[in-house]
Amino acid sequence: MSAVNSVLVIGGGFSGMSAAISMRRNGFKVDLVEIDPEWCELGAGITINGATLRALETLGLYEEVVKKGCVTDGVSMHLAHGPLLMELPTPSPVGSSVGGSGGIFRPTLARIMSETTIASGVNVRLGCTYKEITLTNESAKVEFTDGTSQEYDLVVGADGVNSGLRKKFFPQEPEPEYIGQGVWRAIMPRPPEIKRVNMWIGNHLKLGVNPVSDTHMYMFITEDRPIKERMDRATWPERFAKLMEEFPNPTVQSLIPHAYEETANIDYRPLANVLVKNSWNRGRLVMIGDTVAATTPHLASGAGIGIESGIVLAEELIKTNELDTALDNFFKRRWERCRLVVENSAQLSRIEIHGGDKEEHSNIMKESLIALSQPI
Repeated sequence: MSAVNSVLVIGGGFSGMSAAISMRRNGFKVDLVEIDPEWCELGAGITINGATLRALETLGLYEEVVKKGCVTDGVSMHLAHGPLLMELPTPSPVGSSVGGSGGIFRPTLARIMSETTIASGVNVRLGCTYKEITLTNESAKVEFTDGTSQEYDLVVGADGVNSGLRKKFFPQEPEPEYIGQGVWRAIMPRPPEIKRVNMWIGNHLKLGVNPVSDTHMYMFITEDRPIKERMDRATWPERFAKLMEEFPNPTVQSLIPHAYEETANIDYRPLANVLVKNSWNRGRLVMIGDTVAATTPHLASGAGIGIESGIVLAEELIKTNELDTALDNFFKRRWERCRLVVENSAQLSRIEIHGGDKEEHSNIMKESLIALSQPI
């Protein structure tokens, strides 16, 4: 029997929703607070590798993702001027028959998970978050921003890369570290020849496309930017189009006019990462997802490792009536996979920034995807 009955999840992103769904299905009483009153996941598309699809299958969401997204197989890596560098196979992950890779509109995946969170019986409170948390040996007392308070057996912190919980309870941990790159994302019409993930690797630039539906695909460009800076949003379409011009592939070139269309929904974000290397809990507070392992998108696994962590946390909590044991085992199961994603993604970024060996880049991707296909 678990030592936990009542749980508060702080943050309604992918990792928080995964934890809430998994714990509710295992009989826990779960509240989830999300500060955004609209519970709105912004962004363009998201690449989903096989390991993430397996995690979504565990949550019972795979068929819905297949229906509303696009499941494909393999990754084609090209040099910037066109020649094929390597074909990366993406077989089904161990223990599952799901596809090896895929893509979906990010808001669509968020909506699938939020609807499931509510349907599972989680008590969701929007426009609300914690104000103060007092931890004791017996409980976690939480005061909320709406003036209410409640005691829980466990608090799960999933409040993102800029986590206030991490700052408060792990003050020794550094702030997210900017890595010298930014990522551009956009939604583009999907030409018939784009049937899988394709990437073109240039000097200090990488462009990729991934189908997210029968009619559309998600395009991303990573760009070196030594200094973290704000750019006028009005200039984004022109900047994005100029970056596309660096890749002579006919398909990429034909799509340049679409960068100026409102439907492209262009987004730019500077890239940073976080990796908390010691225990992820302080007594009855445990942190998951981007709060402790925020990665750059080079392995398309940031959302995936967060979703996995929500599943594993629930699994460990029902195995023992010793909370410390459950949280220690959770950390042991998650550390190596999360470390691999954060550190290997950072290494891919360094290769891109310094114009390193393109084959080394492809091999790191291949080896990482093989490792992630192993059981969690």
